[in-house]
Amino acid sequence: GASPARSSRAMSALRASMSSRAAAPAAAASRKARGGALSAPAPRGAAASSFARGGAPVAHLALSAARPSAAGLAQRRKGVVAMAAASPAVPAPAAAPRGAKMKPLLISLAAGLAVWMCPVPAGLAAAATGVKAWKLLAVFVGTIVGIITQPLPLGAVALMGLGVAMATKVLTFAQAFSAMASPIPWLIAIAFFFAKGFIKTGLGNRVGYMFVRAFGKTTLGLAYSLVFAEALLSPAIPSLAARAGGIMLPLVQSLSTACGSKPDDGTARKVGSYLMVTCFQTSCISSAMFLTAMAANPLSANLAEAAIGQTITWTGWATAAIVPGLASLILIPLLLYIIYPPEVKDSPNAPAEAQAELEKMGPMTGDEKVMAITLVLTVGLWIFGPSIGIGSVCAAIIGLSILLVSGVVQWKECLASGVAWDTLTWFAALIAMASYLNTFGLISWFSGLVTQVVGGMGLAWQPALAILVLIYFYSHYAFASGAAHIGAMYTAFLSVAVALGSPPLVSALILAFVSNLMGGTTHYGIGSAPPFFGTGYVPLAKWWQLGFICSVANLAIWGGLGSVWWSVLGLL
Repeated sequence: GASPARSSRAMSALRASMSSRAAAPAAAASRKARGGALSAPAPRGAAASSFARGGAPVAHLALSAARPSAAGLAQRRKGVVAMAAASPAVPAPAAAPRGAKMKPLLISLAAGLAVWMCPVPAGLAAAATGVKAWKLLAVFVGTIVGIITQPLPLGAVALMGLGVAMATKVLTFAQAFSAMASPIPWLIAIAFFFAKGFIKTGLGNRVGYMFVRAFGKTTLGLAYSLVFAEALLSPAIPSLAARAGGIMLPLVQSLSTACGSKPDDGTARKVGSYLMVTCFQTSCISSAMFLTAMAANPLSANLAEAAIGQTITWTGWATAAIVPGLASLILIPLLLYIIYPPEVKDSPNAPAEAQAELEKMGPMTGDEKVMAITLVLTVGLWIFGPSIGIGSVCAAIIGLSILLVSGVVQWKECLASGVAWDTLTWFAALIAMASYLNTFGLISWFSGLVTQVVGGMGLAWQPALAILVLIYFYSHYAFASGAAHIGAMYTAFLSVAVALGSPPLVSALILAFVSNLMGGTTHYGIGSAPPFFGTGYVPLAKWWQLGFICSVANLAIWGGLGSVWWSVLGLL
């Protein structure tokens, strides 16, 4: 066995080694005091294997290199202890903030309480559910203010709003969560899963590099290539959420990543922020250009035929919208380029660099091929599925099932997609609240009030129509669905416009067009908003600010150039 002296020296060496690890601020001084022997790095190879067998190679190497006396070791230990005591303590890392941010939370509560405490308007109070409608409006306002100020993540704020609505007996559980049966929130969530596979397999990078190779000399050129690619798809894919979330979002994300722009590392403004907001805003424009470019457009046409007795055909819609629509598709990206410019504007070497990256990637992998085939199949079902009874969500689930079965996407990756589930939660909550605002009679009361006021002004039909359009457009802040807005207000506003002397067909078309354009105002107002906003490239306040600016620009383009074009067509 080992001698007592040797055992004592070994234990002393081990204690000194442990002391050096515990006293991190004095590590350098400790190594100097001990001549560096005890703080030697852990060996690899044979020495490392002695660790696995339970040995102590650091102490062993130290003792074999030099065997100081017990007195010397004691003196060194005293020096180490003294240095450790004299060294300043390392401050503990700041604790991550917990709970809600109190100031935004109080602002949200105050906004909701202010509406709650106001007397219910007489016209609304006369309705059977008028008081309940007003209370729900208070909850909705508080929730929207909370979503804007964000005392908690969006999903948490929306869930708390539903909780308040149920606790105050304004909504039942079934009513509060009724939108979970709506297809749009689920389609948006599945779109995030598709985006995961698109990027994970490398197919997204490959397609992104191809776009950069073709159009990437300038960021503006890259944006226009995406804008018109989406516009070409719009007549064939009536689900805006599917078109934007399932096709364009993965592509824009991949392009942004390929250009070195990510939402969470300080590089969002390089390219990604501009591309995200531009592709979102122009998706609302392309939806307005064709009868089949948004699922709710046929509803507008049907309501118009019932109200004015005139049919809006596919050709008639497209002809009336083509000129102002193309103008908006050209001018809105340019406007955003000026007011929200990308940090990287010109990249003359980007096409060559993209080609080099494509060569490094080599041929498509098996997973890329599965992803590409699945995407083509899903898009095909989005286009032709309705004719065989397959809806957009069913088509998306079929595609996702292929990805899961093939292993291209793992279910645990879907579960880990916090953005998808958060978006599903807050979007479904807002749809439910907005839907019951209409069901309880608030929207019909508001529409009647507007028509009464505007009709009593004695204005010519042109300014009266302009006022009606503005009110119809900006009331969309209270809606989380274009279809809900159209169903609640389109017929009433169209009827008043015609009664005041507006040309029936052009009035119907204008209201139908703005039923799409108004979706660009918020991050929840239309099916393409949650996927693009959910990527995190654009802050919420900036999203709303840019949405309002683009809304003014779109109204000016469609009201100005559109009026001239409609006069040429003989509609005015």
